[in-house]
Amino acid sequence: MPQIHPSAVVDPGARLADDVEVGPHAFIDANVTIGPGCRILHGAHIGRWTRLGANNTLYPGAVVGHDPQDVGYKGEEAWTEIGDGNIIREGVTIHRGNRPGTQTRVGNHNFFMVNSHIAHNCVIGNHVILVNGALLAGHVEVGDRAIISGNCQVHQFVRIGPFAMMRGGSGAAKDVPPYCINDGLNWLRAINVVGLRRSGFDAGRIRAVKEAFKTLFRANLPLAEALQRVAEDPGCTADVRLMLDFIRESKRGVGSGRGSSRE
Repeated sequence: MPQIHPSAVVDPGARLADDVEVGPHAFIDANVTIGPGCRILHGAHIGRWTRLGANNTLYPGAVVGHDPQDVGYKGEEAWTEIGDGNIIREGVTIHRGNRPGTQTRVGNHNFFMVNSHIAHNCVIGNHVILVNGALLAGHVEVGDRAIISGNCQVHQFVRIGPFAMMRGGSGAAKDVPPYCINDGLNWLRAINVVGLRRSGFDAGRIRAVKEAFKTLFRANLPLAEALQRVAEDPGCTADVRLMLDFIRESKRGVGSGRGSSRE
């Protein structure tokens, strides 16, 4: 049976795996499913219509699956889906979807540090890190192995590409392409070389991405022309094509290099 502290409140309609641990003064609402190996530490709160996979840890004061911060939300059934192996530290907030049948989705093996916020309808990939105070507005998408540094702010509907990084205190009101470092407001400073090395990219793969970055964000070309040049280059790799596809699919536009005519 789950280990539930006597001071915790668990709705009878919640379903907990046999080895779940629930600490003092934690609260688990109705229509919640919690998978094996999860630890819900003291004072954590899990709102209704939330599903947690296996081996997640919610630290004290974390709030997962509560109402979205949206004045149009009227209590309709909307969901929060959490994968496996996530670390959700003190004061983290992850809100459910803001309209009937919608959801906020979090993948696997992410690390959300103290007081970071994931708003309604966000989609978070795998191995993502949100550092203390990072704030994601509604409908933000974050790709695998991206890093959102401390006190960063991401505007609603913005996409952060895989392996991208936002430097501490920076803001993104436009999409951040894969592999790029976002600095200031919408400034693409460079390629996240350290992150790529840590993720197993060899020198050749990194070199190809860096060359594409120079053409796209340093050559002062119209974006359409820069995209075509990179696509037609014989050295265009699968990694580079991922970047090109991401940029072409952007609805908000992407950040630019400082001093670019597109800034």
